[in-house]
Amino acid sequence: LWCHPPRDAGSDTSSTTLTWCMTELIRYPATMARAQAEVREAFKGKTTITEDDFARANLSYLTFVVKEALRLHCPVPLLVPRKCRETCQVMGYDIPKGTCVFINVWAICRDAKYWEDAEEFKPERFENTSLDYKGTNYEFLPFGSGRRMCPGTNLGVANMELALASLLYQFDWKLPSGVEPKDVDVGEAPGLIGKKNTGLLVHPVSRLFDPVNA
Repeated sequence: LWCHPPRDAGSDTSSTTLTWCMTELIRYPATMARAQAEVREAFKGKTTITEDDFARANLSYLTFVVKEALRLHCPVPLLVPRKCRETCQVMGYDIPKGTCVFINVWAICRDAKYWEDAEEFKPERFENTSLDYKGTNYEFLPFGSGRRMCPGTNLGVANMELALASLLYQFDWKLPSGVEPKDVDVGEAPGLIGKKNTGLLVHPVSRLFDPVNA
């Protein structure tokens, strides 16, 4: 299976994040195993996962996986630019009226001042914490904050989590022969969207479920 996000502005960020989720899970087999175990236990006996099934399930670890992918690979690294409406001073710097400000949320989400092992993919960091992407925790702003925060946050995350749960439930995922998890490229392509620099090449191994005994 060749996973590479399409070049469509309406779905670019969601498909990009889903690609990063799969990339990091492939790189960390123990994390993949834990996420799959949670999903398969929650939907045991199902042949497919519906939106209603997903809404009733409690998939806390899957949520942590998506959060960590959003932290480590912010879909929009510089957020939407802001324009200063009046001259002001911030941290001793004079900001003239009309100045265009870009927020480097990619750097903030990888800042060792706020994140332990900031460059590592560790979904467990979100356990036992209320840290969320709702715009009130300024060290974690993949969707921005305030009145110009992404209006599609809830829909985008729900779509990503359902798609990811389905991929983990229905298939086991293998790298091509001779490729180790540590060999998977995590370079990011330049641009407004933080896409993976190269496509993710993986082999899906279908799991056949017995609706009664699965």
